[in-house]
Amino acid sequence: MPKLTDTQSLILTAGAQRPRNLALPLPKGLVGAAAKMAVGKMIDSGWLQEVEANIRRSDPLWRETGDGLGTTLMVTDAGLLAIGIDPVVVQTMAAIRVKARTGAQPAPKAPSPRGGTKQALLISMLQAPEGATLAEITAATQWLSHTARAVISSALRKRLGLCVTSAKEGSRGMVYRINPAV
Repeated sequence: MPKLTDTQSLILTAGAQRPRNLALPLPKGLVGAAAKMAVGKMIDSGWLQEVEANIRRSDPLWRETGDGLGTTLMVTDAGLLAIGIDPVVVQTMAAIRVKARTGAQPAPKAPSPRGGTKQALLISMLQAPEGATLAEITAATQWLSHTARAVISSALRKRLGLCVTSAKEGSRGMVYRINPAV
């Protein structure tokens, strides 16, 4: 392991604990020429790397490039090894933190209607080119009109994600259809 100063060790250790191994912000009190000199030596040693800052992620800026963009500092794999940390371990821990922070879970299986049910009957009626009116739906399913509207709204649109459209058609009244294009 190379001989590190206390400041270098502090910068690398703090960077190893941040998302994407960002070395910024630097420790308190390390500003101006002292910061420039310490960071310069660490870049020359290959422990830090200047990368383009992502403004959308609010990356802290190390230096502005003049075109409205800037650079930030990241701890390299060599920098992690210099403080005795395996880069693979850091990447694994970062992935675990991101998963815990976002609550990322495997995508749930999309629900699918069972055959032979009133819901399946309703879907087939709405998929027909002529669609179905509320009166036709209630006659076929033996549901009350408010139940039929609730099933269209909650089960078909929200839970199954079907695009159910409705349009007033002359003598038939309000006709519901499942849009096959969406």
